Amino acid sequence: MSDAATSFDSAQYRSVFGHLPTGVVVITGRSANGEPLGLTIGSFTSISLDPPLAGFFVGRTSRSWPLIATRGVFTANVLSAAQSEVCWRFAKDATDGSRFSGIDCSSSLNGSPVLPDVVATIDCTLQDSHMVGDHDLVVGAVTDVRVLNAALPAMVFFKGKTGDARIES
Repeated sequence: MSDAATSFDSAQYRSVFGHLPTGVVVITGRSANGEPLGLTIGSFTSISLDPPLAGFFVGRTSRSWPLIATRGVFTANVLSAAQSEVCWRFAKDATDGSRFSGIDCSSSLNGSPVLPDVVATIDCTLQDSHMVGDHDLVVGAVTDVRVLNAALPAMVFFKGKTGDARIES
C-alpha cells in the first residue's frame, strides 16, 4: 500500500464528494414473508439502455437489503424535494417494517411498496451483485418505469442536505 493510501483522509473524501449532488431514492421490496422493507439510497443510476439496467451501491452492513434481495425484485421510489422526512426515515436501518408505519403505500407491478407522492418509480428484477470495496453494486433489470408526479422536483443530496437542484450552501 502506498503512503498516499495509508494517510488517506476519509473526512476530506466525504467532504469533496459532498459537493457532487446525487439523486435520492428509497429502494422498496418485501421480505420472504411479505413484510414491506425499504432503504434510502443516494447512488441509484441508469447503467444501460439495451438491455435496460439500473443499479445502486448498498453498504454491506445493511440489514434491509439482503431481506429484499431474497425475493429478487425491488422498486426505486424517486423522492420529491419535499420528502426529506421520508428520506431520513428510511435511512435508519430497520428490518421490522416500522419505517412504513403511518404510510399508505400502493404496490408496483412487481409487488414492491410504492411510497405516496414520489416523482417516479423504477421496477427491477435483481440481475447481479458485485462486491466493491465496503459496498455491493446491485444491478437490476428494469421491468417497468413510471412518472407519477412530473411537476414535482426530484430530491438531491448536496453538502449533507436534502432539497432540489437549487440547494443553498
